[in-house]
Amino acid sequence: MLIVVEGRVQGVGYREFVRRAALRLQLSGWVRNRWDGAVEARVSGAALDLDALVDAMRAGPSMAQVRALKVVEDGDPPESGGFVIASSA
Repeated sequence: MLIVVEGRVQGVGYREFVRRAALRLQLSGWVRNRWDGAVEARVSGAALDLDALVDAMRAGPSMAQVRALKVVEDGDPPESGGFVIASSA
């Protein structure tokens, strides 16, 4: 699953927020900043846990302002085990 989040999501601890939530939910994947100001995450795991992560990402940390969140069920697995903050794209 690929998730793209737009709004005030860079410079507010959003990636660390997502990483902690994903680890708590035992999901695999990565999260990174994009050049256009969005944040994207590629995630895999149990459906209920993925839904819980999407809900958490909609809320975000207290300083974030999520304007839009898009989920793409593309079936591609994440590139690594565990859950990491990846280099910006």
